[in-house]
Amino acid sequence: MSNTQRPLEVACPQCRKKVVWSEKNAYRPFCSERCRLLDLGAWADGSHRIAGEPAMDETEIDEMILRAERGLQEREG
Repeated sequence: MSNTQRPLEVACPQCRKKVVWSEKNAYRPFCSERCRLLDLGAWADGSHRIAGEPAMDETEIDEMILRAERGLQEREG
């Protein structure tokens, strides 16, 4: 990077404060350890989540496997 270019700045995902994206910032993209931990807590308690269908629980997976196995047995039998 040449001296004429300004360093990349991003908004902290938690507080929106401008943060210089640099190896010197150990918390990037966050501005501080506090913001990083607040974000982690939001993922842990389910406040942040990725959109999509809910994951299957073990019972549903077991039932799906049994149905598949029965289908194979009927075709072979």
